[in-house]
Amino acid sequence: MQPVGIIESCYPDKFGIPRQPGLARHATAILHLLPPFDDPDCVRDIDGFSHLWIHFLFHASPTRWTPLIRPPRLGGNARTGVFASRSTHRPNRLGQSVVELAGVETGASDKPGGRQTGRHSGVRLLLRGHDLLDGTPVMDIKPYLPWVDAVPQARAGYAPAPPPRHAVMFSDEAEQQLEQRSDSATLRALIEEVLAQDPRPAYHAAKAADGKRQYGVQLVDVDVRFTAYTQPDGSLTMQVAAIVAS
Repeated sequence: MQPVGIIESCYPDKFGIPRQPGLARHATAILHLLPPFDDPDCVRDIDGFSHLWIHFLFHASPTRWTPLIRPPRLGGNARTGVFASRSTHRPNRLGQSVVELAGVETGASDKPGGRQTGRHSGVRLLLRGHDLLDGTPVMDIKPYLPWVDAVPQARAGYAPAPPPRHAVMFSDEAEQQLEQRSDSATLRALIEEVLAQDPRPAYHAAKAADGKRQYGVQLVDVDVRFTAYTQPDGSLTMQVAAIVAS
């Protein structure tokens, strides 16, 4: 097999990427098709579909794997079978995500790759609500068909509901840094969507947070520095301390 495309993503680092697609709708990416798949005929009629299946490689994950893994949903301690999980540590490192198709561009690119050079394919798919790391090799693309791909009555094992969403607050410094950007509204929304899901390691999230430890998550071209506080009522608040250009 060979990749049909490469992802240019708002997630330059694995830490902070939502653990499932669709949880951060303001997450955007460009799928650059590679030769010989960058022929506009390859995507003829694709704009009639609102969502796509993206099949890809977890290229930043180690090649090693084990039969049992510790999914974050179980607190990072309990073990379950690798094939009973959606872990990135898999025998063939294959992943799949449903993403929203926000647009299709054809012709020469006026932005040859952004952070990475050489991306100027004749076809680019604009994606939204994804969970893909920058540079991800895409192996295949298929239309999402809600009448067959969605099974509302399906059982979801140990992950029966979406993860809880937590309050996100911005310090005065972070607010000022946001105001200086032309994309302040969309960047704010992306930060809120990512932090609301508590991207900290599962073994940190399992304990009460006192706000003393600072974390950093890279989004787009910034490093978002934040802390977590467990409120007296048990709820969790994520506090954005600063937004620093990376």
